[in-house]
Amino acid sequence: MSLIKISFKQDALKKAGTDFKTEVIAGFTTFLAMAYILAVNPSILSGEAANIPGFALMDKGAVFTATALSAAIATLVMGIFANLPFALAPGMGLNAFLTYTVCLTMGKSWQFALTAIFCEGILFLLLTFFNVREAIVNSIPQNLKKAIGVGIGLFIAFIGLQNAGIIVDGATLVGLNITSPSAIVALIGVVITAVLVAHNVKGGILIGILATTIVGIPFGVTQFGGVASLPPSIAPTFMKFNFAEVAANIPDFIIVMFTFLFVDMFDTVGTLIGCAGKADMIREDGTIPNCKEALFADAVGTTVGAMLGTSTVTTFVESSTGVVEGGRTGVTAIVTAFFFLLSLFFAPLFLSIPSAATAPALILVGFFMMSPVKDIDFSDPTEGIPAFLCLLMMVCAYSISDGIMFGILSYVIIKVLAGKAKKISVATYIVALLFVIKIIVNVI
Repeated sequence: MSLIKISFKQDALKKAGTDFKTEVIAGFTTFLAMAYILAVNPSILSGEAANIPGFALMDKGAVFTATALSAAIATLVMGIFANLPFALAPGMGLNAFLTYTVCLTMGKSWQFALTAIFCEGILFLLLTFFNVREAIVNSIPQNLKKAIGVGIGLFIAFIGLQNAGIIVDGATLVGLNITSPSAIVALIGVVITAVLVAHNVKGGILIGILATTIVGIPFGVTQFGGVASLPPSIAPTFMKFNFAEVAANIPDFIIVMFTFLFVDMFDTVGTLIGCAGKADMIREDGTIPNCKEALFADAVGTTVGAMLGTSTVTTFVESSTGVVEGGRTGVTAIVTAFFFLLSLFFAPLFLSIPSAATAPALILVGFFMMSPVKDIDFSDPTEGIPAFLCLLMMVCAYSISDGIMFGILSYVIIKVLAGKAKKISVATYIVALLFVIKIIVNVI
C-alpha cells in the first residue's frame, strides 16, 4: 500500500465533497489566517517582544526563515501523507514558554531549549510509530470530542478579538476596547465577512480578509511594507544544540522537555479533533482518518523545526478557516505550504496584512465551530459537566491542552464517584494519569 494518501484526481476530490478551486481557496485562506506567526514568532523568540533592556535571544531574521520553512515542511507532510486539510507552524504559547520561562526565568540558553524540543520531537516520532498518540486521540469520550471542537471555536474567536485589540488587558483581567483604529477596522471586517457568508459567497472569508486589509489603509492599520526580499540566513540558529548544558542540568532538562511534550501533544490532539469534527471527518466510532499520519506530520515538524531554529511545531487551530471554506483534502495543506515557501521571498507583502484583517476570519470561524454544542449530552451530568469544563477552561486558561486536562480529569473523577467507573475505558484512565503526572511535574 502506498504511503502517499493524497490524490489530485478530480474524482477523488469530488468523492471528498470538494474540487480543486475550492481546495486552493481554502489553502490560501488558511495561510492568511495563520500568517501572523511569521511576524509574531520571530518577535517572541528573539526576545524583542519582552521589551526588556539588554535581553536578547535568537536572531530574528533566522527565526523568520526557520518559521516559514518548518511550517512548509510539516504542512507538506500533512497534505501528502495524511491527506488532511490541516496546516502546521510553530505554535503560540510554547514559543512564549521558551522565552519567558526557560530562558528568562530559569536562566537557560535558547540552545538548551532547542535541544529539549529536538529530543521531544524524537520522542514524538517514537510515540507516533507505536500508535501511542493515536490511542490517546481515540480514548477521548465522544461528548468531550464535541466539547473540544466547540472550545477551540471559542478559543480562536477570543484570539481574533485579542489580535484586533478589541479585548485588552483590564482591571478585571480583560477589558473591551472598540474605539482604537485596529478594533474599528476589525469590527468593520466582521460585518463585511458576515454579510459575505450570509449570502453564501464562495471564498467569503478570504474575500473578507482582503477587504478588511484595504479598509485598514485609511485608518493607518494596514502598513504597506514592500513586495519582495531575499530570505534571511538561517545560519545563526541552524543545528544550534547544546548537549553539554543539558548534561549539566538533567533535572531541569527533563521538566522542560516533558512540558513541551505534554502541551504539544494535547494541543495537537485537540486541534485535530476540533477541525476534523468541523469537516465531518470523525467516523462513527470516534476515530479520525489517517490520524497516525497526521500525528507523524506534527512530530516531523517539531523535530525539523528544532534543527532549523524554532519552537515546537503544532497543528494550527486556524486550519479551521480553510475547512469552513470547503477544504477537505491534503490539497488544501499543500497550497498552504506553498504560500509559506512563497512568503520567504515576499515577506514584506504578506506581513502587510494586519492582525485586524485576519481577526474577523477567526471570529466567524468560532461561530461556525459552535454547532456541535447541540449534540453534547448535557442531560447526563457525568457527561455534560466535564464537557462544559473542557470548553470553558480552554478560553479561561488560554490553553487547548489545559481545557482537555480539565475535561478528562473531571470526566474520570465524576464518573468514578457517581458509580460509573466501568464505563471509562482503560485508555482514558491512562490519559488521566498522564495529566496527573503533568501536574505533579509542574508542582515539583
